[in-house]
Amino acid sequence: MENDQPRLPERDRDPSPQRGQGPRSRFVRTGAVLAVLVLVYATFSGLVAQPYAVPTGSMENTLRPGDRILVNKLAYRFGNHPARGDVVVFDGGDTFGSTGRESDPLSRLLRSAGASVGLVPPAGSEYVKRVVGTGGDRVRCCDARGRIEVNGQPIEEPYLRPGPSGAPGRASAVPFDVVVRPGRLWVMGDHRDGSEDSRHFLGYPGGGTVPVERVIGRVETVLWPLGRAGGLGSPHG
Repeated sequence: MENDQPRLPERDRDPSPQRGQGPRSRFVRTGAVLAVLVLVYATFSGLVAQPYAVPTGSMENTLRPGDRILVNKLAYRFGNHPARGDVVVFDGGDTFGSTGRESDPLSRLLRSAGASVGLVPPAGSEYVKRVVGTGGDRVRCCDARGRIEVNGQPIEEPYLRPGPSGAPGRASAVPFDVVVRPGRLWVMGDHRDGSEDSRHFLGYPGGGTVPVERVIGRVETVLWPLGRAGGLGSPHG
């Protein structure tokens, strides 16, 4: 005897391949990709290389205020050490007499984020200068021709900001005679009349010298502006 009860119609399977991939799902995927990209960039800038904005004119004309530079953070790893003539970024807090840190946590966070991509200058405790003397060097100013001597030998500094005549500026208006302790650096700006550097902190702990472990990295190139983009080259031409 046949069953007179009506059969329920079968439901068609959803032919759409996008099932379960609505706006919320796409938002989650996009957020995950962005999070990974941020993590990769943070790792890269923290360990390998990072852009910086030059805050002052103390390194003119090699570097100018507002220049975006690339700092190689691996330059002094694996047994390498800063050498005379290198342009370096370092943390001069305490050594140079000021931590330069903002008291407001939000301000510190925003500045740190902006500095990590080179949009704003780094915190006030970070400096960019040129290495003039390394551990064990005797650095003095000046000889009869106004040049700095390192271990009794005058050094040529073609990178100095030119004076009014167009010739390289004077090596220093501040006399000094120091022996750099091992593990420390004597650093100066290329604009000698416009740079607060090791000369100006002789009375502070460390005698104005910077511990090598405070060096963040070596400046490799100018990224911006495009008209000045390129590597710094050899300091001795």
